[in-house]
Amino acid sequence: MTDPIQHLTEANHLRRFFIDGSWCEPDGAERARVVNPATEAEVAQIALGSEADVDRAVSAARRAFRSWSRTVPQERAALLSRIHALILERAEQFAQAIRIEMGAPITYARQAQVPLAAEHIRVPRDNLANFPFLSQRGTTAIAKEPIGVAALITPWNWPLFQITAKVGPALAAGCTVVLKPSELSPLSALLFAEIMDEAGCPPGVFNLVNGSGPVVGEALASHPQVDMVSITGSTRAGIQVAQAAAPTVKRVAQELGGKSPNIMLPDADFARYVALGVASAMRNVGQSCSAPTRMLVPRERLGEVESLAKEAVEAFVVGDPAEEKTTHGAIANRGQYQRVQTMIEAGISEGAKLVIGGPDRPDGLEAGFFTRPTVFSEVRNDMAIAKEEIFGPVLAILPYDTVEEAVEIANDTVYGLGAHVYGADMDRARAVAAQIRAGQVHINAPAFDPQAPFGGYKQSGNGREYGHEGMEEYLETKAMLGFYP
Repeated sequence: MTDPIQHLTEANHLRRFFIDGSWCEPDGAERARVVNPATEAEVAQIALGSEADVDRAVSAARRAFRSWSRTVPQERAALLSRIHALILERAEQFAQAIRIEMGAPITYARQAQVPLAAEHIRVPRDNLANFPFLSQRGTTAIAKEPIGVAALITPWNWPLFQITAKVGPALAAGCTVVLKPSELSPLSALLFAEIMDEAGCPPGVFNLVNGSGPVVGEALASHPQVDMVSITGSTRAGIQVAQAAAPTVKRVAQELGGKSPNIMLPDADFARYVALGVASAMRNVGQSCSAPTRMLVPRERLGEVESLAKEAVEAFVVGDPAEEKTTHGAIANRGQYQRVQTMIEAGISEGAKLVIGGPDRPDGLEAGFFTRPTVFSEVRNDMAIAKEEIFGPVLAILPYDTVEEAVEIANDTVYGLGAHVYGADMDRARAVAAQIRAGQVHINAPAFDPQAPFGGYKQSGNGREYGHEGMEEYLETKAMLGFYP
């Protein structure tokens, strides 16, 4: 059955949590509406957890940690293999869930949201074959050991992708987990819990409690039996989690906001790369924390870039996410839709040049959280649309006079999550990339690399996901002196 709502309703999982290897009733009766952003209609209701539900899940994870932490890598890899296979087996159901819960076009859900999520299970599985859990330094042994119970707090914009990016390496490291997905896009998380059960995950190793940030998120962050928290979300949410975690001195890994630059060097192939830059900024309807939403271009090429960017946006098809021709669906929820509209109005009031787009819905769409893909030019870096994370399909084009100035503008932000550089001279492109204060830099539109560590500088967070570095977030380091004669 590919209809996720019907499936979850018949399984009676919408209003239950997955704790200690079984589906269970919540402690309280609080509910949250799940709204399809393309229609603004309620499609389901889910249970919201309490501190008591969190305590029950954390206790189960603590008990399971004793045995799971002692498993050999091959056993953990075998579980990850089963999870990976089941995600691919149920890929269409996941894609439909993501379409319904956060408005992603079905084609994008099938081609990106689900398969990239599966990669975050495959990669830690494969890395287990050669990960150095024990190494020698002179007569000292350096052991990498699982940190313990990990609380995982995931966002609504890449709902399955962000779950697997945390659950995969956490389980590979030997940790047990309690997952709190976003209550705004919970359907794919419930399907993922079903997969964990079907894959034979030992009781307590994986637990899911739906709920709000102020209740379930804070209870997890402050819980004395939780050893670390990994959160992907806004910078504001990351600060709140860190504050709640501070009294228990637990590790907090944060992947937070961004305002990523995209430097088009003077020798770049503008005819090709401007369109790719626009597409990158507006992928997932701009709802990606690392989206390169500041395009920096030589001042003398500004008019040309405006024309190319306008042409790229005109090729987009904004509409019903269920239609395969749709390239850009709805903003994921009402609050974010209103935020995007406010920021577009701010760009106009600040005097930026509106190249294409603007406020309100596209013509012909009378309902749903649809917004016009918007490009501003002649933007200054002190404008709100250049400084603040918008999280929608809004691109700011900023002119520069020298490459040195472009680097200065790129780094003039409180964020440091990602960046893009385009140029024909690879030595210069590499030199510019090396100067950008960000955790991940893309040079000339490379392919997605799930082994490349991802994370932020400055207010974009701390810690890394993906690859070996992603697994290391869930490990402690122990030195045993005199271990070797």
